[in-house]
Amino acid sequence: MRPPNPHTRPRSDIAFPFHADRRGRTAHARPAEHVHDLIEQLLFTSPGERVMRPDFGCGLLDLVFAPAGPELVSTLELSVQAALQRRLGDLIEVVSLDIAADDDTVRVQLSYLVRATGTVREDLFEGRAA
Repeated sequence: MRPPNPHTRPRSDIAFPFHADRRGRTAHARPAEHVHDLIEQLLFTSPGERVMRPDFGCGLLDLVFAPAGPELVSTLELSVQAALQRRLGDLIEVVSLDIAADDDTVRVQLSYLVRATGTVREDLFEGRAA
Protein backbone atom coordinates (compact mmCIF):
# COMPACT_ATOMS: atom_id res chain seq x y z
CA MET A 1 0.00 0.00 0.00
CA ARG A 2 1.36 3.41 -0.98
CA PRO A 3 1.58 6.22 1.56
CA PRO A 4 -0.83 9.12 0.98
CA ASN A 5 0.43 11.89 -1.26
CA PRO A 6 0.54 15.15 0.74
CA HIS A 7 -0.01 17.15 -2.46
CA THR A 8 -3.34 15.59 -3.37
CA ARG A 9 -6.61 17.05 -2.23
CA PRO A 10 -8.36 15.22 0.62
CA ARG A 11 -11.36 13.14 -0.40
CA SER A 12 -14.71 14.89 -0.12
CA ASP A 13 -18.27 14.00 -0.96
CA ILE A 14 -21.32 15.97 -2.10
CA ALA A 15 -22.82 18.00 0.74
CA PHE A 16 -26.34 17.42 2.04
CA PRO A 17 -28.65 19.09 1.43
CA PHE A 18 -27.44 19.64 -2.10
CA HIS A 19 -26.40 23.26 -2.73
CA ALA A 20 -23.86 25.37 -4.60
CA ASP A 21 -20.73 26.66 -2.90
CA ARG A 22 -19.56 30.27 -3.05
CA ARG A 23 -17.96 29.63 -6.45
CA GLY A 24 -21.22 28.32 -7.92
CA ARG A 25 -20.03 24.71 -7.96
CA THR A 26 -21.50 21.69 -6.22
CA ALA A 27 -20.74 22.00 -2.50
CA HIS A 28 -18.69 19.23 -0.96
CA ALA A 29 -18.36 17.93 2.60
CA ARG A 30 -15.34 16.50 4.39
CA PRO A 31 -15.58 12.79 5.33
CA ALA A 32 -16.77 13.43 8.93
CA GLU A 33 -19.41 15.90 7.71
CA HIS A 34 -20.47 13.46 5.00
CA VAL A 35 -21.04 10.68 7.55
CA HIS A 36 -23.15 13.10 9.64
CA ASP A 37 -25.15 13.99 6.50
CA LEU A 38 -25.74 10.30 5.67
CA ILE A 39 -27.03 9.64 9.19
CA GLU A 40 -29.36 12.65 8.98
CA GLN A 41 -30.75 11.47 5.65
CA LEU A 42 -31.42 7.99 7.00
CA LEU A 43 -33.04 9.23 10.22
CA PHE A 44 -35.46 11.70 8.66
CA THR A 45 -36.43 9.92 5.46
CA SER A 46 -39.69 7.99 5.71
CA PRO A 47 -39.82 4.49 4.21
CA GLY A 48 -41.40 4.75 0.78
CA GLU A 49 -40.25 8.33 0.25
CA ARG A 50 -37.47 7.34 -2.16
CA VAL A 51 -38.83 5.76 -5.29
CA MET A 52 -35.84 3.58 -6.13
CA ARG A 53 -35.20 2.65 -2.47
CA PRO A 54 -38.62 2.16 -0.86
CA ASP A 55 -37.15 0.49 2.24
CA PHE A 56 -34.73 3.36 2.94
CA GLY A 57 -35.41 5.46 6.04
CA CYS A 58 -36.59 5.22 9.63
CA GLY A 59 -39.90 7.05 9.78
CA LEU A 60 -38.84 9.01 12.85
CA LEU A 61 -41.03 11.97 12.04
CA ASP A 62 -44.08 9.70 12.39
CA LEU A 63 -43.26 9.60 16.10
CA VAL A 64 -44.37 13.22 16.43
CA PHE A 65 -47.99 12.21 15.84
CA ALA A 66 -47.95 8.96 17.82
CA PRO A 67 -48.87 8.72 21.49
CA ALA A 68 -45.46 8.73 23.15
CA GLY A 69 -44.76 6.00 25.63
CA PRO A 70 -41.69 4.09 26.80
CA GLU A 71 -42.64 1.04 24.70
CA LEU A 72 -42.87 3.08 21.51
CA VAL A 73 -39.57 4.86 22.16
CA SER A 74 -37.79 1.56 22.93
CA THR A 75 -39.17 -0.04 19.78
CA LEU A 76 -38.19 2.97 17.72
CA GLU A 77 -34.66 3.01 19.15
CA LEU A 78 -34.22 -0.64 18.15
CA SER A 79 -35.61 0.08 14.69
CA VAL A 80 -33.32 3.08 14.19
CA GLN A 81 -30.28 1.19 15.43
CA ALA A 82 -31.07 -1.66 13.01
CA ALA A 83 -31.45 0.80 10.10
CA LEU A 84 -28.14 2.48 10.98
CA GLN A 85 -26.43 -0.90 11.11
CA ARG A 86 -28.00 -2.12 7.85
CA ARG A 87 -27.35 1.03 5.80
CA LEU A 88 -24.27 2.59 7.42
CA GLY A 89 -22.66 -0.30 9.30
CA ASP A 90 -19.60 -0.20 7.07
CA LEU A 91 -19.04 3.48 8.02
CA ILE A 92 -20.11 3.69 11.67
CA GLU A 93 -20.68 1.67 14.82
CA VAL A 94 -23.43 2.91 17.13
CA VAL A 95 -22.18 3.44 20.69
CA SER A 96 -25.35 4.92 22.19
CA LEU A 97 -28.70 6.16 20.95
CA ASP A 98 -31.41 8.18 22.67
CA ILE A 99 -34.64 9.36 21.02
CA ALA A 100 -37.01 11.97 22.44
CA ALA A 101 -40.10 13.62 20.97
CA ASP A 102 -42.03 16.68 22.06
CA ASP A 103 -44.60 18.84 20.29
CA ASP A 104 -43.48 18.83 16.64
CA THR A 105 -39.79 17.89 17.11
CA VAL A 106 -37.91 14.60 17.28
CA ARG A 107 -34.42 14.68 18.81
CA VAL A 108 -31.88 11.91 18.36
CA GLN A 109 -28.76 11.96 20.52
CA LEU A 110 -26.30 9.61 18.83
CA SER A 111 -22.82 8.58 19.83
CA TYR A 112 -21.00 6.62 17.15
CA LEU A 113 -17.57 5.42 16.11
CA VAL A 114 -16.43 6.50 12.64
CA ARG A 115 -14.71 3.38 11.36
CA ALA A 116 -12.43 5.17 8.88
CA THR A 117 -10.81 7.35 11.54
CA GLY A 118 -11.47 5.44 14.76
CA THR A 119 -12.94 8.56 16.38
CA VAL A 120 -16.10 8.63 18.45
CA ARG A 121 -18.55 11.44 17.68
CA GLU A 122 -21.56 12.69 19.58
CA ASP A 123 -24.21 14.41 17.48
CA LEU A 124 -27.69 15.72 18.06
CA PHE A 125 -30.10 15.38 15.14
CA GLU A 126 -33.39 17.29 15.16
CA GLY A 127 -36.30 16.86 12.80
CA ARG A 128 -39.57 18.75 12.69
CA ALA A 129 -42.85 17.49 11.32
CA ALA A 130 -44.07 19.37 8.26
